[in-house]
Amino acid sequence: MAGRDTKLLILRRIKRTDGQAISRATWAENMIQIHKQRTRSKRSVQSHIRHPPKVTVRRLAARYAASAQAAQKGNAMPGVLERNNVKVRGAGEQPMMFAHGYGCDQNMWRFVAPAFEPDFNTVLFDHVGAGGSDLSAYDKRKYSSLSAYADDVVEIGRGLALQDAVFVGHSVSAMIGILASQKAPGMFSKLILIGPSARYIDDDGYVGGFSAKQIEELLEFLEANHMGWSAQMAPLIMGNPDRPELAEELTNSFCRTDPEIAKAFARVTFTSDNRKDLAGVTAPTLILQCSEDIIASQVVGDFVNRNIPNSRMIVLKATGHCPNLSAPAEVIAAMRTFV
Repeated sequence: MAGRDTKLLILRRIKRTDGQAISRATWAENMIQIHKQRTRSKRSVQSHIRHPPKVTVRRLAARYAASAQAAQKGNAMPGVLERNNVKVRGAGEQPMMFAHGYGCDQNMWRFVAPAFEPDFNTVLFDHVGAGGSDLSAYDKRKYSSLSAYADDVVEIGRGLALQDAVFVGHSVSAMIGILASQKAPGMFSKLILIGPSARYIDDDGYVGGFSAKQIEELLEFLEANHMGWSAQMAPLIMGNPDRPELAEELTNSFCRTDPEIAKAFARVTFTSDNRKDLAGVTAPTLILQCSEDIIASQVVGDFVNRNIPNSRMIVLKATGHCPNLSAPAEVIAAMRTFV
């Protein structure tokens, strides 16, 4: 019942805050509050972010000799590492790639990725259109499906000569990682999927969590009022109402995203259907499912678990859709049982 009540709340908030209903005074007040939130969040982030040594693109070329040789022969796309703002850290030999979810960037892994640096070579990046990526590389037609984002993951992997890497994907990047693993066999030896959903829209015999009408209303709200959508939806997606700083950070992350890219990526994310891709996963897979998640409920996680041949699922005590921020210690502990 709690999930249903929350979804009704989402729809009510949409009706109250769509582009036509919101007053100019309310809009101005929202803008002021969001500006204040951004300022507070920036200070908070600066006080919490760890700063391990960064590996520059130039040093990466020397570190990954095979990648440099491929580039010299014209077999690797130039600028891939710069395009996706790739950062490599860690002292280990085996690579571990972290991929962020919708409306976020690699900064969302700052409480999780450092824990694996002593034993792994961590790879973080921003999807094109997010964070520090090259926005000029974004093309709406190219990125009209998750397959294009998976192609980028493969290009990054080839640029770094990755083999037998662990892929860690949050939310929509869980499906992007599945597609990438099938496009480049051998690149990823294990998959860790956090809050995955193969399809958000209900279908005959399938529960995705939302009706087609609900998803369309969410997308229409976003298209009409990006800032309002961000301010209203982020707290519901994050959950943990007793920790408002988490919702504030997600709101700010949504608001920083280019509005046109945010709208396009949201439609790709929430209308994709990757159910048929699950059976083709050959890598051992760990699914991390939050105990309460309005975006990807446990029934959705159960479906992913049942349909990936060699997978197992851990249900976290964490609530909300972003345990990498709300419960990083629990996420780290669960990952360590698998890697």
